[in-house]
Amino acid sequence: MRPTSFYYALVGLPVAWSSVTVYHQQPFGATTSSASASAAAASYTGAAAYDPTVLAAPPIPNPAPPSTFFQQLSSAPVPGLSIPQSGYFFGFSVEFSVITQVLGANSTRLQVPFLNLLSNVAIRGGSVRVRVGGNTQDYATLFPSLANGKIMQKQAQDTANPTGTPEVLFTEDVLYMLANISALVNVDWYLGIPMNDTTNLRLGIAEVGEAILGDKLIGYQVGNEPDQYPLHNHRPQTWGPANFSSEFGVVDAALRADPKVSVVDGKLIGPSLSGQWPPQEVWDVGFIPNHQKSLAALSMSFYPNNNCVKVFGGSNATGGIDPQAVFSSYLDHTAGQKIAATYLTSTALAQTFSLPFVMMETNSASCGGFPGVSNSFGSALWALDYGLQLAYSNFTTALLHVGGQGVYYNPFTPPPTNQSTFREWSIGPIYYSVLAVAEAFGTSNKSQIIDLQMNAANIYTPGYAIYDGGALARLALFNFVTDPTGASAYTASFAIGGGDTGQANATPAQVKVKYLLAPSVSSKDNITWAGQTFGTAFESDGRITGTEQIQTVTCNSDNTCDIKVPAPGFALVFLADVGADAESYPAVQTFPTTAQTKTANTVAINPTLLATSNGQAGANFMEAGTSLGKKKANGAAQFLPHLTVALCISLGVVSVMWGTVP
Repeated sequence: MRPTSFYYALVGLPVAWSSVTVYHQQPFGATTSSASASAAAASYTGAAAYDPTVLAAPPIPNPAPPSTFFQQLSSAPVPGLSIPQSGYFFGFSVEFSVITQVLGANSTRLQVPFLNLLSNVAIRGGSVRVRVGGNTQDYATLFPSLANGKIMQKQAQDTANPTGTPEVLFTEDVLYMLANISALVNVDWYLGIPMNDTTNLRLGIAEVGEAILGDKLIGYQVGNEPDQYPLHNHRPQTWGPANFSSEFGVVDAALRADPKVSVVDGKLIGPSLSGQWPPQEVWDVGFIPNHQKSLAALSMSFYPNNNCVKVFGGSNATGGIDPQAVFSSYLDHTAGQKIAATYLTSTALAQTFSLPFVMMETNSASCGGFPGVSNSFGSALWALDYGLQLAYSNFTTALLHVGGQGVYYNPFTPPPTNQSTFREWSIGPIYYSVLAVAEAFGTSNKSQIIDLQMNAANIYTPGYAIYDGGALARLALFNFVTDPTGASAYTASFAIGGGDTGQANATPAQVKVKYLLAPSVSSKDNITWAGQTFGTAFESDGRITGTEQIQTVTCNSDNTCDIKVPAPGFALVFLADVGADAESYPAVQTFPTTAQTKTANTVAINPTLLATSNGQAGANFMEAGTSLGKKKANGAAQFLPHLTVALCISLGVVSVMWGTVP
């Protein structure tokens, strides 16, 4: 195994973080706007990841949900609790073809913002689970080396594939890159074995995967959304669940016969259905008992809608969807309930075989999501409720998909390559959901959740109780309504034990509350988690900014507590002296940029002059240069022995590192 410590040039260098103001910067323009503004989807022609479209928030429901209600809670575990869940419940699925933009250029050049984003989750949930795969995993081939030292390249698109999936060539350095990420942040990986052609199997990723990743490898997904294969002309139209199970067995047998593959037992994952086949049809052909020895988990992939007509067109798309018309369907409790309900039989079956049940790939809508929906605060509330509903339904993991610049739903997006010297990352609203879920379940791996059906099961104000180690520990409260007047905020009163419950009163004297907030469900900016934010488009290095705000609520003399939830908003209530406390996790480890890959055109500025400047005079007021060796009047080259603002670029990401010029 290649050593993972050699690349760790992050250690031992003096680092202090700061920021720099850029004056006279070119306007963002139509293709890179970071400000939220109302716009028709058709008027924007830039990359989807930065689409400024803002939709109208759905009207206040009529009748409006009750604004006050009471919820009796039990201090002891109640019937109907989920299986134990972990803080890594929400993870990320990264499309194979974009890993060099998102993860790193190679095993020694890692994306610093990506490390920071993972570290945020790992410190709250104990670890992070990341899947590298997607449609492109079925067209991925391991090569000994690629030209110009590349670790991955894309070939011409498969013209027979309606989704335009390219063939991906990669080297084993991709796996070393994953291992090096895991050496810095506690990340476990899902990989994918191609299944597009089982007569000519390509098992390279399995031949090197375990040797390089070791116990950081969870398992291999065999095939991606096989129920889509007939629709995409990758199999005959008559190809069905029995055929899939048989070909899954072909891959299994080939792995066992491959001398380069050491472990197959408990390493394969399937069937990863997208919804074209009911899961029961796969269970009915004996998929689980036939492959039980090899299975690491059962898996599904699901998107509640699609935007494929807009992206791809063609006869296989199911019809165009107006984002405004569909927006409200994401903004009530039934959105997650309907999805989870289709898998209840399957999650129960998985438990009988002691197998995890994983949502391998999901997000708001396939083919990139919808403008104004997938990149709005509403998507954060939707994803958060959806994730908790999956956990309540006994899924064990759910992975939010990450694509390239052409999708709306990304949890995070690096800047376009040609803008990476002056722009940072854009953090999507649903990334905040991942942090909230991680804190809801904590690091004990003993959290169990139940849907409270509170407020008379009102679909706009759902809530969950979370028991940690057998004790009531946290409450998760939602308000899907947008009301700028504040009249639709609600107050949930609760008591723990006492009264007619047969339990002693266990209502604490006070509780702590963290809020996920934005002005509207349609907001793209001004999103905060406990008062902290990742800013707007192109503003983040992966570290949350601002002072954390944890509200302390003093409970009432009648042994009740009142929690107010704004409209819209989410409240995570930490019950005092029970389970994980709101401030219990340690400081988040962050990572500096330590590699300068563009050193000729850095900016040297006399800090004294900078401090007295209003930033409008440019070269007329400061002795500074953007060219190598700016000439003084006498012709001598000038290098200033002052504080330097250097554009330190690691994998196309601008980080600011302050230091002195020797």
